[in-house]
Amino acid sequence: MSKNRYLKYFNLFALFDTKRTRDIFQINPTIPSQRVDAENIEIDLYCYNNNNVTLSHYNSVEQLNIQLSNDTITWINIDGIKKTEIEKICNQFKIHQLINEDILSIGQRPKVDEIDEVMYCLLNMLYFNEQKGVVEPEQISIILGKNFLISIQEDPARDVINTLREKLKISNSKIRQSKADYLCYAMLDMIVDHYFLVMEKLGESIETLEEKIIRNSNKRTLAEINSLRKELIVLKRNVVPVREIMNGFIRSENELLQERTTKYFKDIFDHINQANELVENYRDMMMNLQDLYLSNVNLRMNEVMKVMAIVTCLLAPATVIGGIFGMNFEVIPIAHQKWGFYLTVGIMLFIPALMLFIFKRRGWF
Repeated sequence: MSKNRYLKYFNLFALFDTKRTRDIFQINPTIPSQRVDAENIEIDLYCYNNNNVTLSHYNSVEQLNIQLSNDTITWINIDGIKKTEIEKICNQFKIHQLINEDILSIGQRPKVDEIDEVMYCLLNMLYFNEQKGVVEPEQISIILGKNFLISIQEDPARDVINTLREKLKISNSKIRQSKADYLCYAMLDMIVDHYFLVMEKLGESIETLEEKIIRNSNKRTLAEINSLRKELIVLKRNVVPVREIMNGFIRSENELLQERTTKYFKDIFDHINQANELVENYRDMMMNLQDLYLSNVNLRMNEVMKVMAIVTCLLAPATVIGGIFGMNFEVIPIAHQKWGFYLTVGIMLFIPALMLFIFKRRGWF
């Protein structure tokens, strides 16, 4: 156990591994994505209005028996993506093929589209893996239609909208009294709010790294700087486009969005602007940390060079005196005296001691 504990500090190649870089940058939207279908999917069907709410659970789209009504709002939440199931739900609600392709895509840029009679929104929920120290995105697709909303997630094990499900159980709540567009707002608001929790974790990592750099700058801290910069790239890639999504909702004249709901999307717009500013601040902090690392390395090198220069200066008198009395001449002053050796050694020690005193008085060390 002790061996494994300290062995990781010698494996610097793992810290500079480029696999994470490939995962971040190797995204080509022109190449058809090869998504692996989920083994199982879970479908939660919520039908609610101000008076009551019902919840049904299914494992297949074929089991769904949906009767849309003007008196109730229908929310279909699908955890896990299967191509056949997504095609079935799209055919059932007459959703355009382009939206179907976007749902099945991998690494798609967050966006909002208005196609036919629905609004489609794609973005990523973000999680911070504290064990690996990485930001992990999970794609979520939101389809807003008349009196219905469909949300499709990749991973059923993680979710940031559980609070929304709890709010649906509260009678006379704002969400129960509103249309499907408010449900869409509430979902986007929770996703954006969770961005701040991820950024808070990254901020703590940056502060910890700053203390490490100040105490001891080495190759490991340089690797951690490089790793955190990659995670900031992931964060920025997923946060910045959400501003365009909110602009799309605010400026849209679609009948699916009520005028009174627009102010709520403006609130998310303000939050995402703040998130963008924090991302830029973190980016500046990482640049400052890199400069701090280089400054500490240069300072340490200067300290080493200063010590070596002082040692060289202190040994120079002894070297000169030893060279003079080591010459092959017959007549050398005090060379043949009994006290000559002790006098020479004394001079060799006295001059460096005097030099040390002068250096100290001048404040050179």
